[in-house]
Amino acid sequence: MKKTLNKIILGVAAMSTLAACNSNPEWKVNGSIEGAANELVTLQASNNGRWYTLDTISADKNGRFEFKQSAAGYPDIYRLTAGDNTIYFPVDSIETVTITASPGSIDIKGALSADAFMRVDKLVNDAVAKSGASALADSDLKRQLAEIILENPSGIAAYYAINKKVGDRQLYNPADKNDLRIIGAVANSFDMLRPNDPRTAYLKTIFLSNRNQNAPGVTVEASEISYIDISLLDQNGKRVNLSDIANNGKVTLLSFTALTADQSPAYNLELGKIYTDLSPRGLQIYQVGVDNDEFAWRKSAKNLPWTSVYNGTNNAQTLLNYNVGALPALFILDRKGNIVERVEDFSKLRGLIEKYL
Repeated sequence: MKKTLNKIILGVAAMSTLAACNSNPEWKVNGSIEGAANELVTLQASNNGRWYTLDTISADKNGRFEFKQSAAGYPDIYRLTAGDNTIYFPVDSIETVTITASPGSIDIKGALSADAFMRVDKLVNDAVAKSGASALADSDLKRQLAEIILENPSGIAAYYAINKKVGDRQLYNPADKNDLRIIGAVANSFDMLRPNDPRTAYLKTIFLSNRNQNAPGVTVEASEISYIDISLLDQNGKRVNLSDIANNGKVTLLSFTALTADQSPAYNLELGKIYTDLSPRGLQIYQVGVDNDEFAWRKSAKNLPWTSVYNGTNNAQTLLNYNVGALPALFILDRKGNIVERVEDFSKLRGLIEKYL
């Protein structure tokens, strides 16, 4: 059965990849910059702080512009420059980002992480306007930024915040043990949830190279992060949070799958065998259904012995939070609620779960 099941899982993954079917998926950014009439607007991307140009166009007489670029396959940060204006913005996936900029005001719409991005910029800009370079030592600013970062430590806004600069100095200094704790939380989250993201190795290097030398009090371990909470409705219309399940001192298997996929019955049959054997020892399952048809999902979910909630295919944020690009996707949370494993090989699932029971 193992060989057959492995083929089934690969089939589900291939069928359920969350990228567009277009062979050349794109994202777009458009909008207007006040005062940039007929000026050159440059679009740039970053390689961990080293910016390079993707394209340059002339804005029209109203300062309007539009760029199109191939999707990177992971959330990323870009910037626009026009004269003295520099505007940073996130791109989460295949989407259209709209930017409206005027002196003292920048509005970004269309990206899932745009709100967090703008909150980071406003906090930093306000602190710099008030205190200048002293903003680097502003504990209230750091506290507010940490709250945004820890809302989604594997998000692009978290990466943006810890790499923000005041002048030519890093706002989050890895030589400071308190700053390094926040950098470590982001590095750990990227390591677990975005292992293929090109920023992950960079973040881990910064954290690990500074941990022993400059921050002996850091206790964050690179292999463990707390989960990002999920709040969805089950088949009975009752809201069930992942935290309701994960905070009761048991081992939790977080499963993302499509119950209406042809191969799903075989997948859940094997999952059911593991659950039957290990639930008496403290295993529980929180399964997120990523299906187009909610009614069909509901019919399938009502027969499952574990917690099953409906996400749908249009709610991308939950999937982005866990870097789910293909289905099924499996994560193991230990008894303390730390994500300790992202399971890539289903045949090893039982053994991995048993390590934490």
